[in-house]
Amino acid sequence: MPEDPSTEPVVVPYTELSEEALRGVLESFVLREGTDYGEREFSLDQKVEHVIRQLRRGEAKIVFDAATETIDVVVVRPGS
Repeated sequence: MPEDPSTEPVVVPYTELSEEALRGVLESFVLREGTDYGEREFSLDQKVEHVIRQLRRGEAKIVFDAATETIDVVVVRPGS
C-alpha cells in the first residue's frame, strides 16, 4: 500500500527559521545525538556552529516529520 504523501517528511530550509528557532532545533539535535567528536571536547556553541556550517554547505538539512511531529537534522547523501 502506498504511503500517504501527507506523512512524508518535509524539508525545512534553515533560512526560513528565526535565529532563535534555528538555535533551539540545533541545540536539541546536538544534545540528543551525543555525538563523539574524538579526543577534543567541544562546547555546545561549537557543536551548534559545526551543524550550521553543514547546513550552509548543503551537507545536512532540517526535516519535519508530521506523522511523529518531530524535527531532526539529517546528513545529505551525495547525489540525493
